[in-house]
Amino acid sequence: MALKRMDNVGIVVEDLGRAIDFFRELGLELEGRAMIEGEWAGRVTGLGNQHVEIAMMRTPDGHSRLELSRFLAPDVVADHRTAPVNALGYLRVMFAVDDIDETLERLRTRGAELVGEIVRYKNAYRLCYIRGPEGILIGLAEELR
Repeated sequence: MALKRMDNVGIVVEDLGRAIDFFRELGLELEGRAMIEGEWAGRVTGLGNQHVEIAMMRTPDGHSRLELSRFLAPDVVADHRTAPVNALGYLRVMFAVDDIDETLERLRTRGAELVGEIVRYKNAYRLCYIRGPEGILIGLAEELR
């Protein structure tokens, strides 16, 4: 059997509305919101009785999704939002954008902060990392033509 696709990347947040607004500003579309709870959900995650509000965000091309989750129960047990770029585990989500400068300016109105600086990689890309809502690490890549 072959892998079909990557379905989504999940990010746990405290303020779901703020995260939705930020990723909408980036260009993702809200596909839907839902409450996830019940015995089946706890069996999947291993958390037992859980109550989670989620929002599924979709990229404009329809190929990728970002699942934003706010845990109501059980309580969040760890916080890696301020971990440096070289921390173990999931690092960041990288988005391809048309204009990195314009995108960064729009996202700054939603609280985004540039981590280092915008750099040029050969004659292929302009790249940067930003901290988005709640310190989430996000990469932006502008393909040079």
